[in-house]
Amino acid sequence: MLKLLIPVLDDKGALEAARHGAFLFSEKCVSEVEVIEVLEDLTQGRVAAFHSRSALHKLEKERSKDALMQTRAILDEAGVPYTWKRVFGPPERTIAKYAAKDHADIVVLDASHLGFFHRWAVLAKLWRLSSTPVTMLH
Repeated sequence: MLKLLIPVLDDKGALEAARHGAFLFSEKCVSEVEVIEVLEDLTQGRVAAFHSRSALHKLEKERSKDALMQTRAILDEAGVPYTWKRVFGPPERTIAKYAAKDHADIVVLDASHLGFFHRWAVLAKLWRLSSTPVTMLH
């Protein structure tokens, strides 16, 4: 049985990846699902000079809260057991590091809302940084 990693990258969520994970669970292909909410670390940019670190983290959490809830709702409705975490850092590097650390068998990335070039840039970086197979849904 596979351990599936579903990253939530932005405020659009990972709805297609959650649906795919629910399908794989119903077909008895997946035993574990891990959802990670990947938030860019805003404290590294220029905005950090004007706002406190905690205020920036709170802002980022608020922006992606609905997306995470929608993604989790799909898994809840399908009865899929899952765990979730919130992590901060550059998306591709953070996903690759987390997949290796938690021994994920596959990363399922919902790229349906990303533009053409952004989609392929994210995928190329993930392929380069991660030894874990990456499936992109669009």
